[in-house]
Amino acid sequence: MNKVYPSAAEALKGVVADGQLIAVGGFGLCGIPEALIDALRDSRVKNLTAISNNAGVDGFGLGKLLETRQIKKMISSYVGENKEFERQYLAGELELEFTPQGTLAEKLRAGGAGIPAFFTKTGVGTLVAEGKELREFDGQTYVMERSLVPDVALIKADVADRSGNLRFNLTARNFNPAAATAGKICIVEVERVVATGEIAPDDVHLPGIYVHRIVVNPTPEKRIEKRTTRDRKV
Repeated sequence: MNKVYPSAAEALKGVVADGQLIAVGGFGLCGIPEALIDALRDSRVKNLTAISNNAGVDGFGLGKLLETRQIKKMISSYVGENKEFERQYLAGELELEFTPQGTLAEKLRAGGAGIPAFFTKTGVGTLVAEGKELREFDGQTYVMERSLVPDVALIKADVADRSGNLRFNLTARNFNPAAATAGKICIVEVERVVATGEIAPDDVHLPGIYVHRIVVNPTPEKRIEKRTTRDRKV
């Protein structure tokens, strides 16, 4: 089976649709599937619920989909870098399911493992727990969280072989493997594709069984979210 597609647009064709639940890998702007996000914008699908650690920044990452009003709801753990996100949310134009970061990661991991729900102490006694089932275990109160199983997962990796086995680059791994395993369909953007078997078994970070389509973007922008510098004394 050939999993490599000639472009991001072709990789999304016949997969994305209005109203879907879509997981997007990345942490801030680190490890985001830039070409796939652009192709999703250009597809003009709308009323999306996006699962992502955050919503990018104005004009980049998922911020592009906020500008085009293709996202109706975000399931996120951090939203502080995007003014358009803030404006839409405060104006009642965008729904937000605010989720603690560890809980978000576990929602995806559990979804990929076929676990429909789990209990956690995180969020008990806060707005996060409102409307959710509470249960006591060993004298401690826990809140039940439902797992996430997105219709589509868009992720970023460094290298793929033609069977879809992936290797990520350092911290750019972040939420990508969890999103990939949870998604019903997983599309990955990579910088290089190599022959099957070229990635050593011990270097495979995500098995190809989870990957359905691959697109190559050899020169992503990799924008830095916030650049800070300091003078170094020689």
